[in-house]
Amino acid sequence: MGRTPATNTVLLDRYAHIADGIAKLWYPYVEVVIHDLSTQKVVHLANTLSKRELGDESALDEIDQATQQKVLGPYEKVNWDGRKIRSVSSVLFDDAGVAIGMMCINFNVAVFGEMRAALDLLIQGAGTIEQPEELFRDDWQERINTFMHAWLQERRITLNAMTRDHRRQLVEALHAEGAFKGRSAANYVANVLGLGRATVYKYLKHIAG
Repeated sequence: MGRTPATNTVLLDRYAHIADGIAKLWYPYVEVVIHDLSTQKVVHLANTLSKRELGDESALDEIDQATQQKVLGPYEKVNWDGRKIRSVSSVLFDDAGVAIGMMCINFNVAVFGEMRAALDLLIQGAGTIEQPEELFRDDWQERINTFMHAWLQERRITLNAMTRDHRRQLVEALHAEGAFKGRSAANYVANVLGLGRATVYKYLKHIAG
């Protein structure tokens, strides 16, 4: 096909395994194509997404500009199936610093847009309504959760970062809110705070005097 054997050898021996590694790491979302600039043909393909084949015309434009910048992109284009692809093209050089090839990394970003749309639909729910007031009139667990996370947010600490003293203070604050009137509330708070039930009861006994 009129290729330069020496150029092909350098491209395949030096860069083909890098292309394969990138494609394996991001499989199945990334395709890597190596173009021979001397022949303007595709000489290596890893994880084909574009339906190109070895020996296809590269159809690369602005080669001089690309070799000066060394890296072009990221830029977006449309794949054969209409899906959006994000690409980066890097110039490949021989030992003399001469540009001999181009490695194009094509990332199928459309699949992530589809995932996001599916997640948005799932999060929004189908006809979600507010909690039925009668059914959840005495939902002490939700009230404990709401108060507890507001208390943590005010102090700018997380549940995992709480010290033993923080836990004791939170139990006292929950008691002041009447949180322990609910059945099994002490057990629930103990589980959430990572305390033993005996410890929570000890704090409550101390509060009671």
